[in-house]
Amino acid sequence: MVKASQPKDLLQVLLSVLFISVMIIACLWIVRPFVLGFAWAGTIVIATWPLMLKIQRLLWGKRSLAVLVMTLLLLMLFVIPVALLVNSLVDNSGPVIDWATKGNMELPKFEWLHAIPLIGDNLYAGWNTLVESGGSAIMAKVRPYIGTTTTWFLGQAIHVGSFLMHCGLMLLFSVLLYAKGETLGNGIRHFAFRLAGKRGDAAVLLAGQAIRAVALGVVVTALVQSVLGGVGLAIAGIPNATLLTVVMLMCCLVQIGPLVVLVPSIAWLYWTGDTTWGTVLLVWSCVVGTMDNFIRPVLIRMGADLPMILILSGVIGGLIAFGMIGLFIGPVLLAVSYRLISVWMHEAPQPQDDPNEVVEILEEHE
Repeated sequence: MVKASQPKDLLQVLLSVLFISVMIIACLWIVRPFVLGFAWAGTIVIATWPLMLKIQRLLWGKRSLAVLVMTLLLLMLFVIPVALLVNSLVDNSGPVIDWATKGNMELPKFEWLHAIPLIGDNLYAGWNTLVESGGSAIMAKVRPYIGTTTTWFLGQAIHVGSFLMHCGLMLLFSVLLYAKGETLGNGIRHFAFRLAGKRGDAAVLLAGQAIRAVALGVVVTALVQSVLGGVGLAIAGIPNATLLTVVMLMCCLVQIGPLVVLVPSIAWLYWTGDTTWGTVLLVWSCVVGTMDNFIRPVLIRMGADLPMILILSGVIGGLIAFGMIGLFIGPVLLAVSYRLISVWMHEAPQPQDDPNEVVEILEEHE
């Protein structure tokens, strides 16, 4: 005798879903201050996990020594440079703020305009005419906007402490992930398998491969280009070469390239009459500016066998949508979605390329 199924209590189901939703939202609200630091730590640990395993094998299989070495590397590569950059920006912002806020601002007379070939004299004469006739009036109109902008930048300085806190959390979480990486990875894979079977497990593995692909192909390429470009700037005698190297690194990460910084530097050398170093920097810039066409595809293929356009679209779109962490979130989301859709499409039988059947289908629709 078949037992009749009991009708489901709709109110119980709704209350259960509501309770689970409230619990999830509450948990996310509690861990919200730590999400960014944990996300950065996760991406860094996933990208550098093979390196940590190699260091562990060299250090007699001691995980604690390998974690210590990786922590020191993170300090030297991330925390200390960021702290020095922030300190430099704070120290050098005083004269700019003083110039923007004082009441007797005047437009400067750019004597170096004479050095510009062909049109330098005309530019200098036109600029001086503007300064003598209406420079003060122009600055009087622009001053309120400059003050507003300065106030905004001062307000953003509050976020420096938050950023440094996230760096500290990133370092702490990285140590924990390096120490217990296998346990956490197995837990995530088990949860994904429980959620979506083999596809969920494959999605987790693909996410790790995509993170390594971005770290190798995009970040490493940007570091190589910016460091080599910065060396060229320093040797050529360009002022503030360190700050320009940081700007170059940001431009390379967002896929603009290092030439945005190198080309004006070359022009400045020629304008100042230093044609020898200008030519040297020009040749060096041609090498640095084109090396990403060779390095990046090879490194991305080492991390994951994914289309290049997919990785680059994810990098740019993720950066716009999520900020710096979007460099990794964007490619991961696109890569996982691409693979899942590809598997789903190939599960169905391929359509037969029979011209007669195609004609019959078209006639039926007509």
